Amino acid sequence: MSAQALLRVEDLTVSFRTEQGPVRVVEDVSFSVAAGKTMGLVGESGCGKSVTAQTIMRLLPSPPSNIEKGRILFAGEDLAQASRKTMQKIRGDRIGMVFQEPMTSLNPTLRIGEQIAEPLLLHRGKRHAEARGEVVRVLKQVGIGNAERRLLQYPHELSGGLRQRVMIAMSIICNPKLLIADEPTTALDVTIQAQIMELLKALQEDLGLAILLITHDLGMVAEMCETIAVMYAGRIVESGSTAQIFEKPQHPYTHGLLNSSPRRAKKGERLPSIPGLVPPPGMRDAGCSFAARCPRAAERCRVETPALLREGTRAAACWNPVP
Repeated sequence: MSAQALLRVEDLTVSFRTEQGPVRVVEDVSFSVAAGKTMGLVGESGCGKSVTAQTIMRLLPSPPSNIEKGRILFAGEDLAQASRKTMQKIRGDRIGMVFQEPMTSLNPTLRIGEQIAEPLLLHRGKRHAEARGEVVRVLKQVGIGNAERRLLQYPHELSGGLRQRVMIAMSIICNPKLLIADEPTTALDVTIQAQIMELLKALQEDLGLAILLITHDLGMVAEMCETIAVMYAGRIVESGSTAQIFEKPQHPYTHGLLNSSPRRAKKGERLPSIPGLVPPPGMRDAGCSFAARCPRAAERCRVETPALLREGTRAAACWNPVP
């Protein structure tokens, strides 16, 4: 991992308390995001991506969640050990977050302007009248026209694309150094998805943002990210530069994801798929969790968990990698 990393996650393990005892959801996860760059955290639903993001922001209630071990270093400060008061100062100020579904993330009873202004009131001590000009400015910055009228509207009066732009406006109004975007284009049509991703790219260039992009869309990763970490069943199974992984994936799971991407499909041909489902937490077998779905699995894969071995700028956790 780069010594210039703004965010460095090291050996992060997160469990949840259940009636059957603690169940690990994220295990030994390590990755880094360099200042001003974008890293993609990729995998199917249920792989632990969103839990990882929410743990970085310390949004999960504890209990039932528990950080068993690991560090979350942001600008040298370990967020895993940070107090609630410290995290309240960091969230929305130095780190912004865009959630999957803006309709459930926005308060339906408050006007858009009030919600966007909230970080300024909390972190900058501004009054509502002072914040109004900043709200208008940031609405224009994220491409929302007629900003003076929009800030008086409620979330239900806006389209899905506009609501997501409002979420982005809220996340950047305090000029954070890091933006965590958790499936930022979920439930948006393809045209609006492309517009949102173009907006994030433009904001990154203008503001010097580092972005942690959480997604299952490999096409989006190819366009946005310099580096990738592939996650499966709570673990990182492969990481490296986008070019390296797209040109020569080493882990069979990464290989399967790339082959099953609709963007690689040829007209008239059946789209390949990965058989089976991601094993849920608490039901992951010994050895490699992908073994039951893997066409290259050997006996060792079913009994011994592979370590994430680094070679140069890339790493993979596999006993029988793709040649």
